Amino acid sequence: MEEKYRQEPSDVLKVVLFGPESTGKTTLSEQLARHYHTVWVPEYARDYLQDKWNNERKTCEPHDLLPIAEGQMRLENKLTKKATEILICDTDLLETKVYSEAYYVGDCDPVLEKYALENSYDLYLLTYIDIPWEADDLRDKPNEREEMFNYFKDTLEKYGKNFITLKGSKKQRLAKAINHIDTLLIND
Repeated sequence: MEEKYRQEPSDVLKVVLFGPESTGKTTLSEQLARHYHTVWVPEYARDYLQDKWNNERKTCEPHDLLPIAEGQMRLENKLTKKATEILICDTDLLETKVYSEAYYVGDCDPVLEKYALENSYDLYLLTYIDIPWEADDLRDKPNEREEMFNYFKDTLEKYGKNFITLKGSKKQRLAKAINHIDTLLIND
C-alpha cells in the first residue's frame, strides 16, 4: 500500500522547486522544462485543493495530505517516463511535510514523513520571497512569508539536501537555476 508514495527507479536528473506559496515555483518550473525540452510535474495539491474549495468551501485538512502525496507521486512517476535527461518537479513530498508541520502544530503523518525523507532529488531550488505575493483561493499566509521561507530553508539544511536559493527577477532566477543544473548534467 505504501508503495504509492515511493519514487520509481530512474536515471533522470530530478530538480525540485521548493519554497513558500507565491514565490514563483510554477513559473520557473515551466521555464526550466521549456529550456531543457522536457516535462515538468505540476503541483497535484493545487487542483485537489481548488476542487475541494470549489465544491465544499473548505481548505486543506490533515486527512487530505496522504491523498495529495499519493497524487503527487503518481504524477511524478508517470512524467519521469516522459522526461528527457531531466525532470522538473514543481513540488515534492518534503514540501507537503513542511506544510503539514506548519499548519497542523508540528504534526506529520508517519507515512508521509517516511517517503518525504526517502524519495531523493538531485537539486532543490529554494525560491525566495522577493517577488510580490499574489492572492488566490488557496494562498493564506501573506504576512508569514519570511517565517515560512525560513522553515523551508531549515528543513533543507536539517536533512542535508543539495539546494541553492533563488532570488531576484524571473530572468535572474532562471539563469542561476540553469547554471546549477548544467553543472549537475556535466558531472552526471
